[in-house]
Amino acid sequence: MSGPEPTDVLFVCVHNAGRSQMAAALLAHRGGERVRVRSAGSEPAGEVNPAVVVVMRELGLELAGEQPKRLEDAAVREADVVVTMGCGDACAVYPGKRYEDWELEDPAGKPLETVRRIRDEIDERVSGLLATL
Repeated sequence: MSGPEPTDVLFVCVHNAGRSQMAAALLAHRGGERVRVRSAGSEPAGEVNPAVVVVMRELGLELAGEQPKRLEDAAVREADVVVTMGCGDACAVYPGKRYEDWELEDPAGKPLETVRRIRDEIDERVSGLLATL
């Protein structure tokens, strides 16, 4: 006998190189089999922000092998929860989905201390989200 279906969560930001990558890794780590997690960007960058890789590695989470992905309509349609992080009008809205918009500072070009603070803020929001799933 298997448990309930995992909740499908999609994190979206512009470049899929920082905030959405951190959120996806943190939720996958904390949520385990309760969640199926993806992330994407409306204008994906060429690589994950190196400072993001460093601060996530500090928590034992490896993002060096991740590649920013383009936001596809199918990913939004399949998601139960869509969390946007400053992607503006690029995110399609479908009826019946739960949407959250997290206003977070963009870690691009920021020093490690700032990226750590952003990571910790995302971690708090991820824990809050997980409690509602």
